[in-house]
Amino acid sequence: MNLKAISNLFGILLMFFSLSFLIPIGISLLYEDSSLDIFIKTFLIVVIIGFLFWALSRNHKQELSSNDGFVIITLFWLVLALAGSLPFYLSGMAFMDSFFESMSGITTTGATVISNIDVLDESILIYRQLLQWMGGMGLIVLAIAVMPILGIGGGQIYKTEIPGAMSEQKLTPRITETAKALWVIYFGLTIACALMYWVAGMSGFDAVAHSLSTVSIGGFSTHDASIGYFDSFSIEMVCILFMIISASSFALHYGALFKGRVLRYFYDPEFKFFISIILLVFVSASLIMFLDIGENPSNRKIFFQAISIVSTTGFTTADFSAWPTVVGFLLLIGAFIGGCSGSVGGGIKSWRILIMLNHAKKQIIKIIHPRAVVSVKIGSKVVDSSVAESVWGFFSIYVISFMLLLLALLSTGLDFASAFSAIGACLNNLGPGLGEVASNYSSVTDFGKGILAFGMILGRLEIFTILVLFMPLFWRR
Repeated sequence: MNLKAISNLFGILLMFFSLSFLIPIGISLLYEDSSLDIFIKTFLIVVIIGFLFWALSRNHKQELSSNDGFVIITLFWLVLALAGSLPFYLSGMAFMDSFFESMSGITTTGATVISNIDVLDESILIYRQLLQWMGGMGLIVLAIAVMPILGIGGGQIYKTEIPGAMSEQKLTPRITETAKALWVIYFGLTIACALMYWVAGMSGFDAVAHSLSTVSIGGFSTHDASIGYFDSFSIEMVCILFMIISASSFALHYGALFKGRVLRYFYDPEFKFFISIILLVFVSASLIMFLDIGENPSNRKIFFQAISIVSTTGFTTADFSAWPTVVGFLLLIGAFIGGCSGSVGGGIKSWRILIMLNHAKKQIIKIIHPRAVVSVKIGSKVVDSSVAESVWGFFSIYVISFMLLLLALLSTGLDFASAFSAIGACLNNLGPGLGEVASNYSSVTDFGKGILAFGMILGRLEIFTILVLFMPLFWRR
């Protein structure tokens, strides 16, 4: 393992991350709140640590191996969560609560331990939103755009950070240009979202804050009641539009914006499947609500929650945990499917579910017609058998990981419904759960919060990136 190269990269990334604290500092000065000292101290601590890492290895420039990429990605998200927890800790929160809040933000999970969000300083509020925005596309992807200038190769890291279809489908021939293209789209969507929120009736501060968490599929809000605080149809429609956009493949957005291939949205099988899942969840939930209580209280609220949960954003306009239990679990199942590949959404991802369904269909046909030659297809493209096997392998590890995390959380004394939804919400980077974790996670023990934080990073890096580090063979390579 190339420790000096890793140290050099860590130093650069930490110094880069320290710049994010300048925005809350500016907000604190503008609103004259009480958190100015907290962010100044945090900025100095992080930038000094980053500088020391860089200074000790600044003359060592060497291409990173694939093994180094796995180690860097995992360790950096942990270090980033620790660095990001400093403002919360300095503001008086307990260490584990601070780490949980930071990990939730940077992994765009949206689970919170804070129960009085409305009274927080504006600088703390915008900082929570920034954590999600930076984590949405990944600080490491942004760093790749400047790595060649610094003499550090980033190809292996990019492949590790963006799993699934995007790791094999570069938008441009050069990896640096790919990272830049992703951020141009991401930044442009953020500006557009903020402007539309403002036009729809949000204040300037709320519009910017919510655009950061909407485009990142994070779900943090500046109010305890989330999007429901505004009780505005137009604001909800803006939110719905950008939740769908951000949970869709950025490869599609690139094709539409830079190549003029707008019609690809209508032909892409994964995107169509993603939309069909949202509609299926919405219709099913509406029907269940009608049959259960004899009336449908609000299709508007059900529709919003279906999109928010399936896209793994986690915004709320209603307390869906108070709805019939079957509806809450139906929404949670939608989150397990999650967004599209190459998006900032969480979950197993729609493309994997599509492959598994088509592979299962193939096996059923083979049972009926043993000699039939059947191939797995996604749209017009034939899926290689090795890809289908790897998807089933991922799903198996996912289920095993879920079960182990669930057992560990149940050991803390949490009831089954709360524990099941908490693991599902954190592993799928969703946020809100059911039962005791419907509004926040403050009632979970410190050990339980540690389990859930591990689930967040496990889901954010799609399991294999972390689990491979536990294999002895990895360290013998």
